[in-house]
Amino acid sequence: MKNIENVVIIGSGPAGLTAAIYTARAQLEPLLITGQEIGGQVSITSEVENYPGFPEGLTGPDLVQNFQQQAERFGTRLEIDEVTEVDFQQEPFQLTTHGGQFRAKSVIIATGASPRRLGVPGESELTGKGVSYCATCDGFFFRDKELVVVGGGDSALEEALFLTRFASRVRVVHRRDQLRAGQALQRRARNNEKISFVWDSVVTDIQGKDAVEAIRLRNVQTGDESDLKTDGVFIYIGHIPNSALFKGQLDMDDQGYLIANRRNHTSVPGVFAAGEIADPIFRQVVTSAGEGCKAAIETEKYLADLEDRSYPG
Repeated sequence: MKNIENVVIIGSGPAGLTAAIYTARAQLEPLLITGQEIGGQVSITSEVENYPGFPEGLTGPDLVQNFQQQAERFGTRLEIDEVTEVDFQQEPFQLTTHGGQFRAKSVIIATGASPRRLGVPGESELTGKGVSYCATCDGFFFRDKELVVVGGGDSALEEALFLTRFASRVRVVHRRDQLRAGQALQRRARNNEKISFVWDSVVTDIQGKDAVEAIRLRNVQTGDESDLKTDGVFIYIGHIPNSALFKGQLDMDDQGYLIANRRNHTSVPGVFAAGEIADPIFRQVVTSAGEGCKAAIETEKYLADLEDRSYPG
């Protein structure tokens, strides 16, 4: 049993850190491999106002710091690294990172999902030069500028509202004539004098040499095209699950989300999924934390059943 971890948690968002809190309190001495950044998407969220227990709200980074401190308080070990390969076909499970290799009796996957890109000319070339996927990261650089937000869901409106702190004007471009965001967010956006809407339109090109200068729009109803001057483009059109690492190892749905049952078990016994890696619907901090809790409890039960099993040394 030497050098075999009881549980390795992949990912450090709300799901992963909550799983770490619960498995650490169960004295399982979890190892959490953080991924590229601690906290996942919530770490770049400006304000979190709907997480229970914080009536005044708090910033995403502050919430992540609280999660991390609590997990480490109970004995979680954080490895600042990224998993590059897994082998769930043998026991103990094998995990390879940039810095080394690990063996584990159980694994909790909490790798989340990443923003979806438009895939239009100019997007890649101008990323970091006016194209952004994070208003919290980049909004400060657009003081008194005119901006475009692409999307019609909660994230798009949340970030559009945040950008009004800096920008002189924010246009929300949406491919339909109705928003998908919650009614409360819609009311706030419609009542904000800095926000206006461009309906039934998609971005087909992002223009500029050294920085974003304009976007080309196509009306999906008429087919007409037009150019709209802007200083920046913030894109919020959905997410892609970070599951490529597990292809051929675990069952997934057509979109690439891991398939897990109500108790967070994946298709391989001993491997559990938590958070947005298996949740294409809710995408909330509180639901991800809850899923991390469930995965941790199921992991504890699984390990208890393994007490009499022998592993290679």
